[in-house]
Amino acid sequence: MENTENFEAQENVNFESRLNLEPLRASIDKIKAEMETVIVGQHKMIDQLLVSILANGHVLIEGVPGVAKTLTAKIIAKTLSIDFSRIQFTPDLMPSDILGTSVFDLKKSEFEFKKGPVFSNLILIDEINRAPAKTQAALFEVMEERQITIDGHCYTLEQPFIVLATQNPIEQEGTYRLPEAQLDRFLFKINIDYPKLNEEIDIINREHTLQNKGKLEDIQTVLAASDIINYQQLVKQILVEPNLLEYIAKLVVNTRENAFLYLGASPRASIAILNAAKGFAAIRGRDFVTPEDIKDAAIPVLQHRVIVTPEREMEGLTSVEIIKQIIESIEIPR
Repeated sequence: MENTENFEAQENVNFESRLNLEPLRASIDKIKAEMETVIVGQHKMIDQLLVSILANGHVLIEGVPGVAKTLTAKIIAKTLSIDFSRIQFTPDLMPSDILGTSVFDLKKSEFEFKKGPVFSNLILIDEINRAPAKTQAALFEVMEERQITIDGHCYTLEQPFIVLATQNPIEQEGTYRLPEAQLDRFLFKINIDYPKLNEEIDIINREHTLQNKGKLEDIQTVLAASDIINYQQLVKQILVEPNLLEYIAKLVVNTRENAFLYLGASPRASIAILNAAKGFAAIRGRDFVTPEDIKDAAIPVLQHRVIVTPEREMEGLTSVEIIKQIIESIEIPR
């Protein structure tokens, strides 16, 4: 009798209502396949970009010139059937060039607001650290609140709204360091390294094979705006155990107490790790978060939000290395 009851209990567990992630996974696999027809390697970066879209977060992509930062963003945009804008940041760019400006209409004898390129769904900001601080600051409100306030009027942007920004390393000539307040608004910072030898050969071979054909000509659209919004809502419902929520909090609080860090991460970072971990679980076909999902989210979420003390920076210690030490020092929940 006891065995029968145990079997029935197990049966109820097996048939317990779960999230249907199969359509999401199939769409993600299609986008990956489209991207990999052009992008060589960089599988980790592609996963992080897709997670950021599912988590409704902005991404900062950093790498030296020529490592396909802009191309990657354009391919992502082409796989999504949403409005796309590209803004090339330059030293003379003004906030109104991004947000829009009020123009006097002589026929109506009143000012009319002309929307800037930021009024779109997916915004590619190319070389974001080429523009001065006042232009960068124009993005504060729109990135955090998905709205713009100009001349006393508030304009809400359509969903989805995601910013993909590229930047060159800080030591590159003609760059301006992004303020901490803006860095904190990016869900992820993704570093792109040089390709390995076999990948470099593959890149050259593909370019040679293309001849006069454009790189993006054959990229197929996979998701519509409504699909993205639905998947974002689905990802929010992924299960996270209380001990994992505590694990996230410990990771973030430890950055504030670490002697090697001058500036720790804010509560916004804790929320970012939570949302990103749900995204990683989703693309892996799980309706629950594991410690591995949290660990995979921690470095791209935290590395741009913390500042290494000058003494440790002079010794060559990086924020990534310190975050890895923090992850290793905290006991993984069982």
